[in-house]
Amino acid sequence: MDYVKLNNGVKMPMLGFGVFQVPDENVTEQAVYDAICAGYRLIDTAAAYQNEESVGRAIARAVSDGIVKREELFVTTKLWVQDFGYENAKKAFAVSLKKLGLEYLDLYLFHQPFGDYYGSYRAMIELYKEGKIRAVGVSNMYPDRLADLCENFDVIPAVNQVELHPFFQQPGALENMKNYGVVPEAWGPFAEGKHEIFKNPVLAEIATSHGKTAAQVILRWNIQRGVVVIPKSVHKERIVENFNVWDFELSSDDMKKIAALDIGHSEIVNHHDPAFVKMINGWKIHG
Repeated sequence: MDYVKLNNGVKMPMLGFGVFQVPDENVTEQAVYDAICAGYRLIDTAAAYQNEESVGRAIARAVSDGIVKREELFVTTKLWVQDFGYENAKKAFAVSLKKLGLEYLDLYLFHQPFGDYYGSYRAMIELYKEGKIRAVGVSNMYPDRLADLCENFDVIPAVNQVELHPFFQQPGALENMKNYGVVPEAWGPFAEGKHEIFKNPVLAEIATSHGKTAAQVILRWNIQRGVVVIPKSVHKERIVENFNVWDFELSSDDMKKIAALDIGHSEIVNHHDPAFVKMINGWKIHG
């Protein structure tokens, strides 16, 4: 496993396990447990995923079984827009921590750049300074908003979790993050299966040349760009496969071929669409 050092000195695994769209309690718990058994040490969830309790049970089970120690894990969750604002953020953090059954978080992100994310970030910084969070970060922040946030706080976000995959590579956003010392983390590293990504001829050819799968090549490509990746699967064999990306390296020619796949925009979500912004602000995860 490779690690990246965050801007506050904390080490974060370059490869983690995500649980977006895995709402079934038993399936989530088993998948996270299998991931920890396979060697994953970064686990990524969110209040909006509605599965923090299942993730917490899997972690407790793995610790109890002696597979891992709590301090060896890097656990991330996210604050949802419904709970944005200084006071609300602190309350929501406490709820997430209780659901996860943990005494502290390794990384806490706000999930979307809408609503009172400034007030939320102030609360997150206070929790960080109190030692309840090892690092704070953001998600879905495009370069202009990230720059604005960084210019107005003394604690720069450690991580920005955004959409990053071969069809939407965001080189400008990565450069902006680098300038501010923010580590990029990819959600949707497999483009949610669009463009038949696992059958893409360029990726398939590169995979064959290395004796790997297209999925492994995709993950390795982002890792070599300095991007943390959090693939998701509920199938044990795929969970194990996705973790086995440390015994090969893509050549500069491989990287150039993959760079040519970029279409320059997202086909998954448009954060600049007023209808999407309205939908996010109206999405309630609790009463």
